Amino acid sequence: MRLDKLLAHTGFGTRKEVKKIIKDKYITVNDEIVTNAGLKVDPEVDDVRVGGTQIFYEEFVYYMLNKPAGVISATEDFMHETVLDLLDPSDLVQEPHPVGRLDIDTEGLLILTNDGQLTHQLTSPKKEVDKEYYAEIDGIVTEDDVVKFEEGLLLEDDDEPFTTLPAKLEMLEIIEEDNASVIHVTVHEGKFHQVKRMFKAVGKEVTYLKRVRMKELHLDENLPLGEYRRLTEEELAILKA
Repeated sequence: MRLDKLLAHTGFGTRKEVKKIIKDKYITVNDEIVTNAGLKVDPEVDDVRVGGTQIFYEEFVYYMLNKPAGVISATEDFMHETVLDLLDPSDLVQEPHPVGRLDIDTEGLLILTNDGQLTHQLTSPKKEVDKEYYAEIDGIVTEDDVVKFEEGLLLEDDDEPFTTLPAKLEMLEIIEEDNASVIHVTVHEGKFHQVKRMFKAVGKEVTYLKRVRMKELHLDENLPLGEYRRLTEEELAILKA
């Protein structure tokens, strides 16, 4: 990797800015001052320092975000705050992106990474990755609804009707006096507004939705809404399995 590219990818500025740092003799590679921005270095082997401080390079980064409502799952938007706006500037250097999407008013587990291969593994319809949601429903969920979700629902509320893959619907609480239900639902695809559309297809409305699991990775209950952290090695292994 070129020295200027390494420094830019570790947060020391643009290519133009780091070239000036290099030219001003602030950089050492294996204890030798270097002024050649195009010098090839191996981040795994070479000791690269800026003003005496050793730098470390990560090819890939992986974050767990507890997404709040009102924020969109995109890298940029001119009208709304995006999930990337919630990250510290130093964590944007590697250009992470959201893995899949959550609706603007949906909360919960969202993975951010710059690992395109992992993103494909988790979002490809062929992989049928489990995505579990906690939801509050306006209406009484019935055993008949459970069966319909298991069989797959025909959604005709769009220009391109489709039948969902079988989904697991679990009733947590029925609140008859409020004509409301609390449920968990696990789906294996991520069509636009899918969970909401599935409940609409059985005559009910989702009033609150939160993703709590992807594959076997659960949302950290201690992670505050709107906050994020790095995935642990164990958590990353779960996603890559």
